[in-house]
Amino acid sequence: MKDATSGGAPRASTVRVAVDTGGTFTDLLVLRDGRIRTLKVPSTPDDPAQAVLDGLARALAEDPPAPFHLLHGSTVATNALLERAGARVVLLTNEGFEDVLEIGRQNRPQLYALVGHRPPPLVPRKRRLGLSGRLGPDGEEVEALDPDELADLARRVTALEPDAVAICLLHAYADPRHEEAVADALASLGLPCSVSSRLLPEFREYERTSTTVVNAYVAPVMSRYLGRLAAEAGAERLTIMGSNGGALPVERARREAVHTVLSGPAGGVMGALDWARRAGFPDILTFDMGGTSTDVSLCPGEPLRTREFTIDGQPVAVPVLDIHTVGAGGGSLASVDAGAALRVGPRSAGARPGPIAYGRGGEGVTVTDAHVWLGHLPTDGFLGGEDALDRTAVEGPLRELARGLDLTLSDAAEGVLEVANTAMERALRVISVERGYDPAGFTVVAFGGAGGLHVAELTRRLGAARALIPPDPGLLSAYGMLASPVSRGASRTLLVASDVPGVDARLDRALEELERAARAELAPGAGTQGSDLRVLRHVDARYRGQSFELRVPRDGWVEDFHRVHEERYGYRREGTPVEAVTVRVEVRAPTPDVAPPRPQPARDELPTRSVRLYHGDGAGEAQAVWRRELGVGHELTGPAIVQEYSATTWVPPGWGLTVHASGCLVLEPRPES
Repeated sequence: MKDATSGGAPRASTVRVAVDTGGTFTDLLVLRDGRIRTLKVPSTPDDPAQAVLDGLARALAEDPPAPFHLLHGSTVATNALLERAGARVVLLTNEGFEDVLEIGRQNRPQLYALVGHRPPPLVPRKRRLGLSGRLGPDGEEVEALDPDELADLARRVTALEPDAVAICLLHAYADPRHEEAVADALASLGLPCSVSSRLLPEFREYERTSTTVVNAYVAPVMSRYLGRLAAEAGAERLTIMGSNGGALPVERARREAVHTVLSGPAGGVMGALDWARRAGFPDILTFDMGGTSTDVSLCPGEPLRTREFTIDGQPVAVPVLDIHTVGAGGGSLASVDAGAALRVGPRSAGARPGPIAYGRGGEGVTVTDAHVWLGHLPTDGFLGGEDALDRTAVEGPLRELARGLDLTLSDAAEGVLEVANTAMERALRVISVERGYDPAGFTVVAFGGAGGLHVAELTRRLGAARALIPPDPGLLSAYGMLASPVSRGASRTLLVASDVPGVDARLDRALEELERAARAELAPGAGTQGSDLRVLRHVDARYRGQSFELRVPRDGWVEDFHRVHEERYGYRREGTPVEAVTVRVEVRAPTPDVAPPRPQPARDELPTRSVRLYHGDGAGEAQAVWRRELGVGHELTGPAIVQEYSATTWVPPGWGLTVHASGCLVLEPRPES
């Protein structure tokens, strides 16, 4: 393990352990008495909990702590969806609406395909049951539930042999009594039951149905996983990173697992923003390049959230950080397609066997192998020098790839990086330029095991101001979990216009009810007093007759909506009533104080060494240095390589690196003399 101690007087012992599971490595970060210790262990895709338990055993073996708090970012829910390995679900809905899940919005997934393809629904038609009874849009009962049908419902559901049940009835956001009656009728079965009015009391039937089904599909899997961790990890308290950037009490994560589908990437965004603020650069583009994929996000001072999120074709209408993902990571496999074009990803070498240079075989050349061949990843510095990379093993597979492209070995390796960079540049432009933001005003914060190897080139292509590399970038998602507050969100659809008498009183009553419920659930898991909690109140609003909403703060919501609408669409309609569609409350505990280590001052002598670089027309040299040797104010001019335990940073020719007072590395173009 690696450790670093912050300055200042010792504080009372408070042990927190953050764990982030990834495709290639599982990352652990232990914070105790101001000391941060880090560890990376290979992931165990067949049993993700095993890597977590093994990592905890290693991380805590040297100095077993007092009862500790475990914060965890998990890919279990995400993988269950992507691999279609979730629970067997029965969906209960209104008679005649059994196919809402399959009909969806009738949008074409492939615009130019004569016959489009959609992933099959998570619940097949034979396990979707329609019930009599119906509520109107204001919650009025149009048709009562049939008592005989309810009495026989448990038998009908049991015959379908489900692992979980999803209940989504018309207009349950306005009145949950029909859904609650159906849930009561199934209580004797003891099955996990996802009820839409508890999970997402908002209008739009398709999105509410899909979200409820997704939750029912992943909740049993997540519950078993978290149950094992709770029983075997030895933690006094367990919290889970939520997709919205706040931590969840474990009980809620087991019950409402849909809130964890972006668990790991959300931690990275929060960690990147924390370090960027410390360095004085609050407007950032986050660039998280791991082993299997790259996640990017735009944070203009604050993380952006969205409810228009889809995973494997399944809409999930809960608030999530606005993260865009592409299948390009350090383990992405390169290949030559039928048209003799070079492809990189989305297939990955994964944790086992991983890249060829790891010495465990391999299916083919990966992005990491290309860096090893070109010398950007020195072979003697893997995991802080604990292991070595095998450049020789890369030669044969790379030669085969180069033969298919009619290129030299170095040109083929550079081509692999070029293709990967193009995919990642496109993703960064989607979240910035295509949304009206000029990257020139933003700093690109790079993290993940491979982020520092590509960030200079991507910053140049985007025209962004600079690049920033936080300390321990390969473990930043785990760090973000330490720096994220426990939070609880609640929402309710109202559909009331600004010209209706008493509209503000209705909004405030609904918000007060939501706040009371959120406070009651959050305070025990947050470990704070209720008075310490911060409450955010918002309204999703639109002009009457529009189809979609913009979110604005509750105070001054009408005028704020006019302003935000004009900023987004270029016009406002002062005389048109504004409709408050959904009210939202988020209650947050105070942000934890992580107190990262203070960087050391620069020394006169910087111990560097020369390493060999390879490129298409020959070879060259670069200076390499361990990050632990760098102090505040140190500068390097490319070509240079900065090595550390969790990642490597490549400073190409024409770029310079400066160690910021925060401890971050700042990369900026530097004209060559």
